[in-house]
Amino acid sequence: MSIINTVLNIIRHPFNRSNKLSAIFRFIKWQIGSRLVPGEVIYEWINGSKIIARTGETGVTGNIYCGLHESSDMAFLLHVLRSDDLFVDVGANVGSYTVLSSAVVGAKSYCFEPVPSTFNRLRSNIRINGMNDKVICSNVALGSEKGKIYFSSDQNCMNHVIADHEVVENKIEVPVSTMDEEIEGVPFLMKIDVEGYETPALEGAKALLSKEGVCAIIMELNGAGARYGYNESKILELMAEFGFNTYSYDPFKRKLESLNGKNVSEGNTICIRNFGGVLERIKSAPKFHINGLSI
Repeated sequence: MSIINTVLNIIRHPFNRSNKLSAIFRFIKWQIGSRLVPGEVIYEWINGSKIIARTGETGVTGNIYCGLHESSDMAFLLHVLRSDDLFVDVGANVGSYTVLSSAVVGAKSYCFEPVPSTFNRLRSNIRINGMNDKVICSNVALGSEKGKIYFSSDQNCMNHVIADHEVVENKIEVPVSTMDEEIEGVPFLMKIDVEGYETPALEGAKALLSKEGVCAIIMELNGAGARYGYNESKILELMAEFGFNTYSYDPFKRKLESLNGKNVSEGNTICIRNFGGVLERIKSAPKFHINGLSI
């Protein structure tokens, strides 16, 4: 992405629209600072939480520029989760969602990241936030059954399971388990971001999904499953079978908007059952202050 497009995306971000100059200043400050002092930087985030940033990590630098990189979904987590809840982060990457869950909200979390180098970054973010007693993290992929699978290893937050037809220069073999095997307890909220491998991940979670206490899932549905021959309509049908409907979220109005299918304006879709209970939590959540805005 060109610098111009990056800047345009930053100033169009919902948390930057009312103060675009501050957003541009944060971008310039990071670009200059990360070159003058290369390496890892500990960034002070929301409510005293921290996250380690380095050049080229789009997901983390997006939080620096915009407050919450994935504005509606991250805000939904902040508004719906409580400190006595369990959160599951599938495809955790370096742990932005896990930090929000366990460092900001205070919930317990399971997080799963299959790429060893990224997993080490995840563990570092857990340590600097003092979350070791709240987070169980596993260096595995999640699928429909136990086994082994090949992953790309040099594509940052875009690392993914290698499809049969793909030619990837740097690949690694990683262990595969299932959500039903790995997760004890009933998470109120889950986030699944596995770059198109959602179908097998959900197939390995049917016992978990049958538990009524699982009330909301933030899931990436951006068409990437086509590389494996998966159809996202089948995912939506499966979610409907378990009683989930799809929504988008406006964090400023604290409003859930019902969708007919997946969210086509963003990469993630929020799946909810027990709508009344979820909405009650949203309405009663404390305010969070991000980039001078209260949500």
